[in-house]
Amino acid sequence: MMDPEVLERIAARRAELDGLEEQLVKQLSEVRAERDELAVAERVWQRMSELLADERTEVGSPVVQVAGRAVRLVPDRGPGVAESALPAEYQRILTAVRQAAGPVSTRQIGEVLGLEVGVRGSWSRCAGSSRSWPTAVGCTNDPTGSSPPARDRSARRSGRNQGAPGGCWNCVTKTEEHAGDTVSLVYQCRLPLSTHTLHYLTDLLRRHLKAIRSRWRALPPGRIAVIVLAVLRHDQRLADMAGGNDISATTIRRWRDELIHLLAAKAPRLDRALKKIARRGGEVVLIDGTLIPTQRRTGEANRPNYSGKHRRHGLHVLALTDERGRLVWISAARPGRTHDITAARRDRILAHLRAAGLGALAGLGFLGLDDDGDDPVVVTGFKATRARRLSSAEKEANRVLAAGRVPVERGFAHLKNWRILTKLRTDPARATHLFRALLVLTNIEATTDN
Repeated sequence: MMDPEVLERIAARRAELDGLEEQLVKQLSEVRAERDELAVAERVWQRMSELLADERTEVGSPVVQVAGRAVRLVPDRGPGVAESALPAEYQRILTAVRQAAGPVSTRQIGEVLGLEVGVRGSWSRCAGSSRSWPTAVGCTNDPTGSSPPARDRSARRSGRNQGAPGGCWNCVTKTEEHAGDTVSLVYQCRLPLSTHTLHYLTDLLRRHLKAIRSRWRALPPGRIAVIVLAVLRHDQRLADMAGGNDISATTIRRWRDELIHLLAAKAPRLDRALKKIARRGGEVVLIDGTLIPTQRRTGEANRPNYSGKHRRHGLHVLALTDERGRLVWISAARPGRTHDITAARRDRILAHLRAAGLGALAGLGFLGLDDDGDDPVVVTGFKATRARRLSSAEKEANRVLAAGRVPVERGFAHLKNWRILTKLRTDPARATHLFRALLVLTNIEATTDN
């Protein structure tokens, strides 16, 4: 008869091996999926390299920076290239140099082309084959690298026309386009966010891509997360981010909306947020409303967004914070003319507070929300009228209440650190998802700081 203890050990070891087998199978599937992605990325990269090479071959005339301006180098004309195949402006340069008896000044070439020339110099035919390009006086045409004349060395020391490729020293012509239209300038900027926030957003996107079985994006999830965080935190324009990352603005807009919806789905509901505070031993919450400025849009549909209190267009939101000022819930976006007490009644905040057994500290904008004089849930201050002034005790009570409500302003300040809220340019119908997504990101940053 077999020992029961041995049977238990065998069963436990078998279960352990089964679990290890499942993990290995899962890891193998992930490795295969990643290998397929790398193969696709390699093919895409090869195709893009071929396209870029074709474009460079077609362009032929590179654009460089000389003395702080974008200029176009005259390419070397090799054998077998017909003059008719050259750009029209280069053909006009050749004609002007041939017709002249001697060297032609750069200013005269500019007059022929109809351009304003700010670089001094002159043009002459290259010594040798008549199929060569015109060269600038002060540069050598000898491919063996023989020394130029004295005036040529002085021109070279002055720094003009340095860096031209090839054995023939090519001249440069000023393009009709501005430098900003020809050469894109890219700068780097620090993103004041924690790596924990970046990793959270990257993992969220990676899980979403795996759920929808999307194996390829123009950029990896980490780069996409950085771009979206830059748009939200610094309010970077989509066109600027697109130009700096060699993708379209439509793609960045789609990524931004996708991640905003994923983050908004993580925002807590009002009843669950209040019950969570109650389980932690909290007794009160802080409630207040604020206006998020928006663009002024024309039409009757935008008139409700005008706030007479702030004298500007915007969207009204309510927020709840704990006693330390950490945001726990944010309401839906409403027109800017909405009053605080009206928004609180629509969200049934009083009923949710009673169900959770919590109280709330609020400002005078919520005066009249709780009419229960014996056991009030929402505590507000005292308001003076023309017929009745506040007593000393009532003023002191207002000061104590204002001191207790300070953390809620800190919570709004952390939320408005996301500069996309400086002046919303998005559709007001999508603002609710944006506010709740920023609530999740703000709480992640607050947790990292603590």
